[in-house]
Amino acid sequence: MKEVNKQRNDYLSWDEYFMGIALLSAMRSKDPNTQVGACIVSKTNRILSIGYNGTPNGFDDKFFPWDRSGNFLETKYPFVCHAEMNAILNYRGGSLEGSRMYVTLFPCNECAKAVIQSGIKEIIYASDKYADTVATKASKRMLDAAGIKYTPYSGGKKEILIVL
Repeated sequence: MKEVNKQRNDYLSWDEYFMGIALLSAMRSKDPNTQVGACIVSKTNRILSIGYNGTPNGFDDKFFPWDRSGNFLETKYPFVCHAEMNAILNYRGGSLEGSRMYVTLFPCNECAKAVIQSGIKEIIYASDKYADTVATKASKRMLDAAGIKYTPYSGGKKEILIVL
């Protein structure tokens, strides 16, 4: 068959596309401080699930706090599910074994546990702004022990606006 080669050449790479989906998902978050999105992808570049940080389904989140400091029950921390956790829990198709996750912020230690248990084998992340925290250090220690690759998103030929 003769190659025609009339398609455009400036289309998004897979990494640009999936990180773009994660970034768009982050925009669904109601968190006034940190919006995080995640996109889980199969080995064959099919989107399996997406998620963003927010409260669980089943109740109205306007009756829950979004503060970052104060009495624990007056902060967002006991009530919000992280984007990675939501993406894993939102998946309804069976196993995530061998998949990869695109996420706008490096996973905390709790999300790392879920990633490991779910069978995800690679994390591509846009930001590691909490790299010096104990939660992120614990996360990396577990991911390393489990043989899960984590790679900073390097961008590509298209600029994707990252608002974190």
